[in-house]
Amino acid sequence: MIAFPTISVDSNLEMMAYLSEKLEEVGARVHVQASPCGKKANIFATLGPETSGGIVLSGHSDVVPVADQDWTHDPFDMIERDGALFGRGTCDMKGFIAAVIAKAPDFAKLNLKRPVHFAFTYDEETGCIGAQALADWLKTQDVKPSVAIIGEPTSMRVIEGHKGCCEYTTTFHGRAGHGSMPDLGVNAVQYAVRYVAKLMDLAEELKTRAPEDSRFDPPWTTINTGSLHGGTIHNVIPEMAQVQWEFRPVQRSDFDLVKTEIAKYVDDTLLPQMKQVMPEASITTEIMGEVQGLEPATVNEARDIMFELTGGNGADVVPFGTEAGIFADLGMTAVLCGPGSIEQAHKPDEYLAIDQLAKCLEMLDGLEAKLV
Repeated sequence: MIAFPTISVDSNLEMMAYLSEKLEEVGARVHVQASPCGKKANIFATLGPETSGGIVLSGHSDVVPVADQDWTHDPFDMIERDGALFGRGTCDMKGFIAAVIAKAPDFAKLNLKRPVHFAFTYDEETGCIGAQALADWLKTQDVKPSVAIIGEPTSMRVIEGHKGCCEYTTTFHGRAGHGSMPDLGVNAVQYAVRYVAKLMDLAEELKTRAPEDSRFDPPWTTINTGSLHGGTIHNVIPEMAQVQWEFRPVQRSDFDLVKTEIAKYVDDTLLPQMKQVMPEASITTEIMGEVQGLEPATVNEARDIMFELTGGNGADVVPFGTEAGIFADLGMTAVLCGPGSIEQAHKPDEYLAIDQLAKCLEMLDGLEAKLV
């Protein structure tokens, strides 16, 4: 799988064809869901009865780029060294997928009372796009899984929560003009600055909304303005500006607050003022990615199963986003638990310790008892 260079901007079809073949060989019912562009695909496969209540084992097929990284070997030619496997995607997260595929023949030999599902997605690294498409398809199905185990690299620790990650690009189109006559133009940069000021006000308000029992660091929903571009020179009224920003909600109510308040500010204040001078002025926001967080739940079957299988007695939360919240929104209980450390992900000479892979296989061995 490492030899398939499934960088997010490229196709993953060869890898998905390989996985489909492996799953079909053991008798799995395989559904391949093509992306709108036709160059990528999700896989959702099932072993066992066509009933609800199954367990999903999930991983994303895409990896981050290797350009401008100082690798000591070909990143898509996996090598073994010092008790570890080196290559792009070994840790994040083809190691987990490999373990799951290796266990599929064992699952197929069982008299399964509870279905086991395999969910492999595209474009997780660029906004969980594939998982959201898969979720839309799962909503149309009669059979509903109840547990999702997402094999992100957690060093086989059980993770029950993470913040969401929502990324946007907002573009302001105004009217250019001479800097000496500002009332005749629509200064896109100034409106962009006011927009950012509103985001800053919301960021301060969100600090007061942190859940009392929040375990995140920081405990509240954060907003970050990543960039502001616009204008050409000091004496020209800029006709275009662009703001790239993101926020990371700790709870669904914060997601709703930010989206509602910033849209209201645009519709009721900024845009009417721009249109007074230039009726065709506009403010548009492109959603780069909206990944729901995974809120820790008091009742969580997925967590309880993983405690039993890993020997863990406490679950943690993490700051990075994953696909887990998408599965939770479908009504499943969900956790993260997979081999390798996030500290090795996205870096040159990414690696997965072989003993971590062994622990993952041991966990999957134990899962058999939950399926029969």
